[in-house]
Amino acid sequence: MPEVTLGTTTVHYDRTGDGPALLLLHGTAASREQWAPLTARARGFTVLAPDFPGSGLTADDGGPIEIEDLAAQVEAVLDHADVAKAQVVGHSLGAVVAAHLAGTRPDRVRKAVLHAAWPVTDTRQDAEFRLWLDLLETGTFARMLPLMAFGPRYWEQATAESNEQLVKTLETMIEPGTDRQIEADRGVDLRPVLGRITAPVLVLGSAHDRLVTADQQRALVAAIRHARAAEIDAGHGAPAELPDEFARIVLAFVTAGT
Repeated sequence: MPEVTLGTTTVHYDRTGDGPALLLLHGTAASREQWAPLTARARGFTVLAPDFPGSGLTADDGGPIEIEDLAAQVEAVLDHADVAKAQVVGHSLGAVVAAHLAGTRPDRVRKAVLHAAWPVTDTRQDAEFRLWLDLLETGTFARMLPLMAFGPRYWEQATAESNEQLVKTLETMIEPGTDRQIEADRGVDLRPVLGRITAPVLVLGSAHDRLVTADQQRALVAAIRHARAAEIDAGHGAPAELPDEFARIVLAFVTAGT
């Protein structure tokens, strides 16, 4: 597995396939493994999927995680992989990092898909993130995740037993640096960089996202010069809830015009 060191952080990333570069950036409490369903469908791409600090195999000094540092680490992955410019797809925290990279290093981003991103953390979101930190401390964070992440299409087919099994699975998947990633979520403010994004951007919202509002999605579209909006009939965790539909939307956008 490739790795690159930047400062005190050694970033591990997956590299699969062959073709134009597709960089995948995961969300809070997840790892590069979040992208296995999309990677399997991304034929014709060289897929790069790093772990953020606190997730997977990436190792750092355990200090605070800053969005600027994550963007620099992602750029170091591109350098290490000898990629000048990539299609970039991010989910939640990863979408925030993708937007920051596109705004501060526009020469490195061909197109970007920002799923469940937001321009600045507001008081309501901060209250949610504080709740997440409390749930982590009490060991009940995994029980909250299906309620937060999934929409009606999940709940229509779920049973009490299947949801309980999912909770148990999620308990084994929550990354050790989740608390530090949540603190990074609390400090998000993309407003200074959004107007500097020059790449075409798909702002992909989820119809049943309880964390990121429709108003926040509209604010992103308004602030980014070449942005358009799309919506998926899912909750915040659309890449896991509807992996086939999510992949179809993402791949249609990044391959259009190529």
